[in-house]
Amino acid sequence: MLNYQSLSAELTEQVLTDRKNGTLPMVGFDETNTIRRNNQRDKANVIRTAFVRDIDKIMHCPYYNRYADKTQVFSFYKNDDITRRGLHVQLVSRIARTIGKALNLNLDLIEAIALGHDIGHTPFGHAGERFLDELLFEHTGRHFSHNIHSVRVLDSIYPYNISLQTLNGIAAHDGEMELSEYYPKAPDDFETFDAQIEACYIDKSNVKKLVPATLEGCVMRISDIIAYLGKDRQDAEKAQLINNKDFEPSAIGTYNAEIINNLIVNIIENSYGKPYIKMDENHFEALKKAKADNYMLIYKNDSVNDVLQNTVKPMMSDVYAKLLDDLIKGNLVSPIFSHHIDYVNSAHYARSIPYESTEPNQIVTDYIASMTDDYFIDLYEYLFPGSDKKITYKGYFD
Repeated sequence: MLNYQSLSAELTEQVLTDRKNGTLPMVGFDETNTIRRNNQRDKANVIRTAFVRDIDKIMHCPYYNRYADKTQVFSFYKNDDITRRGLHVQLVSRIARTIGKALNLNLDLIEAIALGHDIGHTPFGHAGERFLDELLFEHTGRHFSHNIHSVRVLDSIYPYNISLQTLNGIAAHDGEMELSEYYPKAPDDFETFDAQIEACYIDKSNVKKLVPATLEGCVMRISDIIAYLGKDRQDAEKAQLINNKDFEPSAIGTYNAEIINNLIVNIIENSYGKPYIKMDENHFEALKKAKADNYMLIYKNDSVNDVLQNTVKPMMSDVYAKLLDDLIKGNLVSPIFSHHIDYVNSAHYARSIPYESTEPNQIVTDYIASMTDDYFIDLYEYLFPGSDKKITYKGYFD
């Protein structure tokens, strides 16, 4: 039987009273403190406030469309019922906004961070991210991380003048790191933030040291985990990989709806009016166990990983080498020019240096990371016609 928890009667009464009397806790980020690289541009007004501007820029970024065909967990399924990254981003935004509404946080900042947090993600999910990291490191000694690349997309590839608060939330969103308490710690300025980002390229372990600057960023970080825990289980069932009965009952439940509800309730119960985001020890331990179970039964399952390792990895290596060679040789008919550099430059955003003067390996990395799964497969077939490396999709009736 499903177990849906509820806020305590005491906190429910407190929230209702605070809303009625206008005494809600003033813990949300004050938009008058928003920092941009160019504070003379993108000034807030009564229609388009600071983070509404960030949301608009993110949603109109050319790469936002590509969320729709990027793997969340399961690649190579011709099945629209399997979650793609676009839905994941929406679920994160919805969960974070639900928590943020109850805690009286800045909902526009939450939405901006949520909608932008995976825009730099590779095709083929975390496996694709791992393969691209290996290639970039092999050629340059630098690392690729999807959250750091999301910042690059919105701050460098497309210099949108996004706020420091939004970019920090995106960089520090790493949903692989669960904590029972999240305390915000703001970088003082872009100089500090840029140094933090550069450190992540040099040493990937520095990604784990990034801390959200705002309570909104903290909420988004835990919401990323909440959004995928149960949803990935639903998808694994649809893929006939597991049965939900394989998971042990816990304080947060085993089904997606239970997990979302119970973690939201517990976070609000333990965070209302406080300068941090917290869940109790019982729910935190259940969350950690649920995540570990997902890894054991889903993410590390051979049927999920073998095809990626045996096909996508060598295909990505071939594509990387070919695009890099075309770029260095100045082969202007190559897709690296006609489908990437020209595409980026068509956005007509003011740049301090031309995009094409970027280090060649970084340009190739930018291009591959931008691709959807299908785009990558079509590009491979275009670059290597007749290759024996093929992807086989599983259809609705297989």
